[in-house]
Amino acid sequence: MNRRLPWGALARMTARRALLAVPVLVAVTFAVFAAAAASPFDPVKAYTGSAGLTASQENLDQIRANLGVDQPLVTRWWNWLTAALQGDFGDSAIMRMPVADVIGERIGWSVLLAATAFALAVVLGTVLGVLAARRRGGPLDRCVSSAAYTLEAAPAFWLGLLAIWFFALELGVLPAGGLTDTAGDTVALGQVATHLVLPAAVLGITQLPWFLLYVRQGVGDALEEDPVRGARARGLAEPTVLLGHALRSGMLPMLTLIGSRVPELITGALLVETVFSWPGIAAATVQAATSVDFPLLAALTVLATAAVLVGNLLSDLLYGLADPRVGFDG
Repeated sequence: MNRRLPWGALARMTARRALLAVPVLVAVTFAVFAAAAASPFDPVKAYTGSAGLTASQENLDQIRANLGVDQPLVTRWWNWLTAALQGDFGDSAIMRMPVADVIGERIGWSVLLAATAFALAVVLGTVLGVLAARRRGGPLDRCVSSAAYTLEAAPAFWLGLLAIWFFALELGVLPAGGLTDTAGDTVALGQVATHLVLPAAVLGITQLPWFLLYVRQGVGDALEEDPVRGARARGLAEPTVLLGHALRSGMLPMLTLIGSRVPELITGALLVETVFSWPGIAAATVQAATSVDFPLLAALTVLATAAVLVGNLLSDLLYGLADPRVGFDG
């Protein structure tokens, strides 16, 4: 029997989470400015580069005033926050362009990479987890579980370098990095797809062990439950038992994993983008941190924090929809 979706409860939970997210985001922005202010890096030196070595103190002081870094910490943070609430995230000193443009040019490529990798990890982890759970303790289960534990300990940048060495240098079947084969302005869809294979595969593999092990455990436990045993006793086909009964029950714990994996997905994406020279937000994040670019650093941190909060909300909503007993009171 079809069950009506509780749109009212979904909306109330989303609204509550949105209200709770406001003070979190405000606190995060202040923490970013405080950490940047305590950093040993000088934003004026990063802005001027080698020219700052011969510049007069008067010119350096003027640049410091133009950048606004001569103001007290609280003043810098408040000015940025009030402007950001009006849609103005300021100008990036190191990029020499508005922060909104810096993020706008790069966020799409980062989302494409992360979404592709995440989908790969979920699909492949589900398939392998179900196959391993079907015969727990068997040869396939031992092989898959051992590989998952091994990959869990492998750093993303190491897997990326290994993939470049094998597929790009040894075999020569895939490009080593970048977005296209040429440095022109034209971005061909086929070239993007080809260049996406290695970074998406590496990032997806770094996320795969968690989903695989969770599905294996959940489906394996579900296969031991009475309803699934009863389904098998009634003579239902094995695919129906696995997909229609065991997987549906075993997937519930994995739904809570979605939100908790967002921080590691973001961190892994930054490392993978750097290794493969993928034109996402990784380079901008590194430059903003090392150059103490206050506006850009704050905007990128808020963006990452918002992604984590949305991921947690999504996992709770999916869990509530999958299991009505949980409800949407969180």
